[in-house]
Amino acid sequence: MIKQNIYFKRLFRTLLILFILMNIVAYFHAYKFTHFDPTILTKTKSAKQLSIIEKMKVLFFGINNPRPHNKTKPTQSYETVKLKSNKEIECWYIKPDSSIGTVIIFHGYSGEKSSMLDKAEVFLKLGYNTLLVDFMGAGGSEGNQTTIGFYEAEEVKSAFDYLKSCGEKNITLFGTSMGAAAIMKAQNDYQLPVKSIILECPFGTMLETIQSRFKTMNVPSFPMANFLVFWGGFQNNFNAFEHNPIEYSKNINCETLLLYGLKDAEVSKQEIDDIFQNIKGYKELKTYQLAGHENYLKKYKEKWTSDITSFLRR
Repeated sequence: MIKQNIYFKRLFRTLLILFILMNIVAYFHAYKFTHFDPTILTKTKSAKQLSIIEKMKVLFFGINNPRPHNKTKPTQSYETVKLKSNKEIECWYIKPDSSIGTVIIFHGYSGEKSSMLDKAEVFLKLGYNTLLVDFMGAGGSEGNQTTIGFYEAEEVKSAFDYLKSCGEKNITLFGTSMGAAAIMKAQNDYQLPVKSIILECPFGTMLETIQSRFKTMNVPSFPMANFLVFWGGFQNNFNAFEHNPIEYSKNINCETLLLYGLKDAEVSKQEIDDIFQNIKGYKELKTYQLAGHENYLKKYKEKWTSDITSFLRR
């Protein structure tokens, strides 16, 4: 009996130490994931490009997460607009001689508005103004923080409100990945009276998108993914377990185009199907057979342009 008690005490201590160590690692990972570092330039390579030793290093010490900077500027005449939101955000407003409306463009995680210029070009050729937005922590906007679409939803509203104050009535919201999630939360929270929204590869829940990053590295996601979501929310003052675009989609009533690459390792087809099923009103789902979690224009520019054109001219 005495030996048994000693064994259980040692087991308890071992498990407690392991639990504490895992949470310490998760705390630092969560901070690096939600805070960009302006002092470094090189981002950690994708999991598929890492050696086993490099994967272990990332697993224990986190990723290099440099602050996103705009790498180029529009070739057309444009106006730089600064908006007061939860942070000061910077936008590029590109207006052709005449337009039939405006598309507001929101980038993905660790992106910035210059990465969306190729897509803005398509909308411009279709006759739309474009307003490209840097979320907080990126490009010309304030801060180094990101909440993967949670507080960014307020910035979606701020961009929409700015266009409304300019007299624009025909507004479409376009977002990729995190940008799509931010749009969905904005529609859930504010029911913005937009003409339509276009969503590229939005994740289903915050937990699922963190779990997918473990899966791409071929390591178990439980319980570390859960710890990361908890600490990420704690550090940024929100419940990250409730950051749930699948739930947000139940309150989307405007015309919606949902786009998805069938080779996406970060967002599952089931997540996309759940979102699509929940959306009310007119909706379309377009898929790209060989595309992953990437810019669809790289492999499917013609099809993407056709899908966008058909939807907007419907």
